[in-house]
Amino acid sequence: MSSISRHINIIIISAVLISLAASPPFQGLDPEPPDEVGKLIFIHHSCGENWLADGYGNLGRELGKNNYFVSDTNYGWGPDYIGDRTDIPNWIEWFRSSQTPVYMDALFTESGQLSGFTRTLSDPGGENQIVMFKSCFPNSELAGSPNDPPGTYEELSVGGAKYVYNEILKYFATRPDKLFIVITAPPVSDPTYSENARAFNNWLVNDWLDENGYTRNNVAVFDFYNVLTDANAHHRYANGKIEHITGRQDTLAYPTGDDHPSEKGSRKATEEFIPLMNIYYNIWKEDAPIMPPESSSVLDSTDQADDQAETQPQPASPGGQAAISGLIDDFETDNPPGTNGWEPFWDEATSTSMHCASEPEMANSGSRSLLLDFEVSPNAWATCALFYENSQDFSAGEGLTFFMHGNEPGLLFDVNIYAGSPEARETYLYTIESPPESVQGWVPFSLNWSDFHRADWEENAGQPFEKPDAVTGIAFGMNTFPDAPNTGTIRIDDLSLLEPAVLEQPEQSPGQAESAQEPMDDEPSRRFSLPCGSALALPSFLVFVCFGLRKQRMA
Repeated sequence: MSSISRHINIIIISAVLISLAASPPFQGLDPEPPDEVGKLIFIHHSCGENWLADGYGNLGRELGKNNYFVSDTNYGWGPDYIGDRTDIPNWIEWFRSSQTPVYMDALFTESGQLSGFTRTLSDPGGENQIVMFKSCFPNSELAGSPNDPPGTYEELSVGGAKYVYNEILKYFATRPDKLFIVITAPPVSDPTYSENARAFNNWLVNDWLDENGYTRNNVAVFDFYNVLTDANAHHRYANGKIEHITGRQDTLAYPTGDDHPSEKGSRKATEEFIPLMNIYYNIWKEDAPIMPPESSSVLDSTDQADDQAETQPQPASPGGQAAISGLIDDFETDNPPGTNGWEPFWDEATSTSMHCASEPEMANSGSRSLLLDFEVSPNAWATCALFYENSQDFSAGEGLTFFMHGNEPGLLFDVNIYAGSPEARETYLYTIESPPESVQGWVPFSLNWSDFHRADWEENAGQPFEKPDAVTGIAFGMNTFPDAPNTGTIRIDDLSLLEPAVLEQPEQSPGQAESAQEPMDDEPSRRFSLPCGSALALPSFLVFVCFGLRKQRMA
């Protein structure tokens, strides 16, 4: 059987259909509802909530009429509140991190309802078979250029977004027993990045699967973006074919006073999506396995080549002192070898104060942790830094992990990596806001090297960190929200290198998976999410340096 990509990835330029004689024959597309109840979970935020809602987009009710038992996730859902994070870069955390088995176990077994739609079907039992996922409209503001090739790390740019979808496709290949449906991010009214958004979404629909040589039937794309850009733009089943027709504009054609799609636009999307949903499901279900494969043989050749490359010995960098183990500092002693210990620095032109030292009384493990006690004046800064006498080779790890405890939520801090000499020091950072859970106990954070970007006050601001073999220092820095102080205490413990993710695991029961999984992920426990309340035009690097705010649920 042909793959879904060969059935559905058709582009028809303008509002006039053109001949598709060169495409495979479209025989046997079945837009009718399945005979048995299919279990579906939809990952979304506010636009998806509106789309599902009775009296707005009516998607939830219509899916039910077509024999799908629908559940959904939203803000506040899941392990580590992963439901908060649905921007394009966050899909790596969902589908391609060391926490993926934990998140997917929760996702596949979720049967709850967080949006206001009528659910008349009874739960048929078993796991969710269909995973729909969508980013919110700020993700249509992609930096870069329309023809940018896939990048090398996740970010809100054309190349960064292509990188994300290429990476997560490797996970989808390991789960042919699940159907994954990408819902493209809705458009915005601002035309600044509209050409990039159009090019990226056309790539998803037409080129993504083919460029990766993907031949399975378990991945499909619905161009929600395109449907909402023009009354004459469609992604639908008509006349025995799947049509992808673009209109005259690339911005939101169904506004509401902001960039949330209107009822009319949402209902148009529902009308066009439902027959496609049935086609996707019927094609997949015809030969879908009941259980996932037990081996990694389902991974595509590109992934296998990547895995083999990672295992090959790499030349040591000049002058780099290799880390003896994954542990960088457990804070049980004052001065790690080859350092003068953790030292405080602060903005002395203000009333800011900073104390940092390894102290007892509280620890995630052992008897001591790094205490940071700070009072940072509005718009000032303070830093607790560890500098090495010789550069360190941390390339055996994929990033940094640590545990954090705070005396209150909302404390703003940076994790800094330094490279270069003291005279030409390069600062790379990632900004975090302490989550509420850190007040009750220790919260694990894990950051990939690609999460760190050059400080905006230095040359080449926003450049990703690419020197793990030449680290000269690490720091925890305190900054402030605009015109506000930042006062509190934070403790850090068990600072270590992030071990490479292990994506393939034996089949486990939910209980076994929870007990066996290390409490870490390849992203911080709270990741930055673009708010759906207004459209933001952000430089691509700000995905990784903006504040990790937990957003309020929005109508």
